[in-house]
Amino acid sequence: MLESTPSKVIFRLAVLSLLALSAVTVGFAQPEQQDLTIDAATRTQVIDAILKRLNDSYVFPDVAKKMDTSIRERVAQKEYDQITSAKQFATTLTNDLQAVSHDKHLRVRYSFESIPERGQRREPTAEEREQRKRSLTWLNHGFGKVERLPGNIGYLEFFNFADEELGADTVAAAMNFVNGTDSLIIDMRKNGGGNPAMVALVCSYLFGPEPVHLNDLYWREGNRTEEFWTKKELPGKRYLNKDVYVLTSKRTFSGAEEFSYNLKNLKRATIIGETTGGGAHPGGGFRISEHFGMFVPTGRAISPITKTNWEGTGVTPDVNVPADQALVVARLMALKKSLTTVNPEFKAGMEEEIQKLEKELAAMKSKS
Repeated sequence: MLESTPSKVIFRLAVLSLLALSAVTVGFAQPEQQDLTIDAATRTQVIDAILKRLNDSYVFPDVAKKMDTSIRERVAQKEYDQITSAKQFATTLTNDLQAVSHDKHLRVRYSFESIPERGQRREPTAEEREQRKRSLTWLNHGFGKVERLPGNIGYLEFFNFADEELGADTVAAAMNFVNGTDSLIIDMRKNGGGNPAMVALVCSYLFGPEPVHLNDLYWREGNRTEEFWTKKELPGKRYLNKDVYVLTSKRTFSGAEEFSYNLKNLKRATIIGETTGGGAHPGGGFRISEHFGMFVPTGRAISPITKTNWEGTGVTPDVNVPADQALVVARLMALKKSLTTVNPEFKAGMEEEIQKLEKELAAMKSKS
C-alpha cells in the first residue's frame, strides 16, 4: 500500500517506483547503484534528519521515540564511525530501525543520483497524467496473465495493484474472461502491493452488490481513518458462488497481503502457499538529503474483522506449501472438487489431468 503525493517530483518517483517494482517481479535486471564515500558530517546530518522525520510522521509516536533513543545510543557508542560507504550506511540504518520497529515498510534508501528537493504540492499537469497513463498501460496495469487452465479453471496473475480508475477496464476484461470458469486461482506470489483502492476494486468482483467492509487505514496525520468497501456497481461481471484460491509466497507484500487477508477473513478464498512478507503500514517517500531518502509508514491497516493486521506476522495460508508448488496444489484441489459435479463426458479428461498433476507434484516434492 502506498500513499501518493501529487507534486511533480513525487509523481515521477512514483511512476519510476512502479516500473522498478514491475521489473523486479517479472525478472528484468536492475542497474547497480554506484557507491559514494561519506564522512562524519554526512552521517550526522542523515541521522538527525531521519530521526526528526520519524518523530514527526511515523504512525506510532511512541515507537518513533524508541527508535530515536536506540539510534542515538548507537551513535554514542560510535557504531557508525567506521562506515564510509553510503550503501552500507543506508542498509545499516534500515536494519537498526527495523530491529526496534519490526516494520518492514520502514527503510532508508541511498541514491547515487541527486534526489531533487520536493516541490510545493500541486495537481499533476495534463502531460504528467498522460505520462503516467502511458507507463501504466505499458505495464498492463500490473496484469501479467489471464488464462483458462485445463478443467475449466480460471487463472489470474498480476504483479501490483495500480491505479483503480486507469486500470478498471483491464480488471473488467480479465474478470469477464474467467467468468465462465468453475473455479478461479489468483496468483499473488510475485505481487509487491500497491494502491488500496485497487485492492478494493478487485475484491469487489468476488462479492455481490451489497457493500462489504474490507479494511480500514488509520493515518497519524489528522488522526483520521479511511474505510474501504466493495463496490455496488462494476463495469465487468462478478465472480460469485464459485471457489477462489489465492497463491502466496514470502515475496507477497503490502497490498497483496491485504488482498489475501481480506479474502481469508471473509472466508471468500482458500490461501495456498507460504506465509507472506508482513507489511501492513502504508506511507510515503521522503527526501532526507541529496543522496538519502526513506520510506516512512504514516498509517496502519485495521481489519474490521480481526481489529488488527498482518504487520510483522504476514498472512498465514490455509494450505502451507512451498511457493513453487502452490499452483499445482491449487489446481488439484479445484479439479478434485469439480470432479463430483462435472458432466460425464469431461470426467475422463479431468481424471487424466489430476493424475498428471499428482505426478508433477510428487516430482517437485522429491527435489525439495
